[in-house]
Amino acid sequence: MSNPILEARGITKRFPGVVALKDVTFDLQPGEIHALCGENGAGKSTLIKLLSGIHPQGSYEGELVVNGQFARFRGIADAERAGIAVIYQELALVDELTVAENIFLGSEAKRFGLIDWPRVRREARDLLARFDVQLDPDMPCRQLGVGERQLVEIVKALRKDSRVLILDEPTAALAEHEVQVLLGIVRDLKSRGIACIYISHKLEEVFSIADRITVLRDGATIITTNATQTTPSEIIRHMVGREIEDLFPRRSSRRLEGSFAFRVSNLSVAHSVTNRPRLHEISFSVAPGEVVGIGGLMGAGRTELLMHLFGAWGRRTSGTVELNGKRLPILPPAKVLLRGIALVSEDRRRYGLVLDQSVGFNLSLSSLRSLTRMGFVNSGKEFGRNDAMYRSMRVKAPDIEAAVGKLSGGNQQKVVLGKALMTEPSVVLLDEPTRGIDVGAKLEIYELINQLTDIGKAVVLVSSELPELIGMSDRILILHEGRITGEFNARQVTQEALMQAALG
Repeated sequence: MSNPILEARGITKRFPGVVALKDVTFDLQPGEIHALCGENGAGKSTLIKLLSGIHPQGSYEGELVVNGQFARFRGIADAERAGIAVIYQELALVDELTVAENIFLGSEAKRFGLIDWPRVRREARDLLARFDVQLDPDMPCRQLGVGERQLVEIVKALRKDSRVLILDEPTAALAEHEVQVLLGIVRDLKSRGIACIYISHKLEEVFSIADRITVLRDGATIITTNATQTTPSEIIRHMVGREIEDLFPRRSSRRLEGSFAFRVSNLSVAHSVTNRPRLHEISFSVAPGEVVGIGGLMGAGRTELLMHLFGAWGRRTSGTVELNGKRLPILPPAKVLLRGIALVSEDRRRYGLVLDQSVGFNLSLSSLRSLTRMGFVNSGKEFGRNDAMYRSMRVKAPDIEAAVGKLSGGNQQKVVLGKALMTEPSVVLLDEPTRGIDVGAKLEIYELINQLTDIGKAVVLVSSELPELIGMSDRILILHEGRITGEFNARQVTQEALMQAALG
């Protein structure tokens, strides 16, 4: 091997009450794609924050070396000057600015001392075309979905002439064809000598693209190996410290034929501002104890459907919704929640959590009505219910008073799920519930879904991962451009058949 372009030597990072990294060693070769794997809380995010200057020199023990020279990053700017760029899992775009404005934010082309907007838009359009990203550079980012926002972040980072690119779960919200576009971009970067640290829980991606794989567990380096000399099952064993024989656990519940907890009939919905039709004549039902999966490519209308059913998106132009045999009127989210429908949004940080508040505060946020008497919250009852849910969800945190924004992505997702379940719903709408979650945490989420169906809950599961749809659903509906283009028995369908329906 040649001399590494980037090295971490004996890195130890401590926070109050916890050691996040323990003598971690990691190196990256020029033009290498090096995958970093581990469960949520394993230390991956802490390591990349250290490599990118967020945790400055002096806040950790050990050494960073860039191009053979000791690096003393005082902040992000120092890391960027050293040629290191990061695309984080949690996006950082300015919603009110356009795609082009976000891509060039802080480094806009100027003419006579003023920003040259025609040039900014032209260069943004060229960049988007170069990386095969089909987005309008003049579209405000607030109108983009999570996956589209991720693509903007990728183009924004690639605009910088970086020699090291760190990608933190870059495909977590992308559909299959967007994933292939991104992997093609990464391979192109490799061919130009740019080194990439690729963080992903999707091991099929890791093995399709990585030269080497490093596994972190509990803040320590467990193994670094060539991707061609190991297997996904071995990497999982190193990640979780145990064997996982069946990622999609079987459940005992069965659909009650002829009954339904939730029914949607001929539902059509338009955008509430533009009035543009978005969903067309959607019909399906969910029985008690059943999981109905919903798939489709990005932009197919999956998230809009769940958001509308929860009362949070769009204007209904036709159709009806029934809950437990009774017609459900059009209601705002707070009243939909009271009727027994809970939504777990795909964007947990934006819609699911108050990040600077505690785990306990977030858990009880949607169920305060049941904890209140004469206008006052019964704090003892609230703590008891929060503590029971905190323990049942197996949230990894110092305690229930820890700020939820400081937790790993997987543990944040557990809090969001726990908050929804504390409302005691009869119908649970799950939008990408395992996005950005490691293999071990995914298994816990799957087991929780099985527990819900075992006690008669109806579950609607939106997922971009076809194996997850097949493994966890009883029936699968596929959307294409706001219409149902296929309904399948999950026990008999193939991924190819689902993809054909998704392509319309």
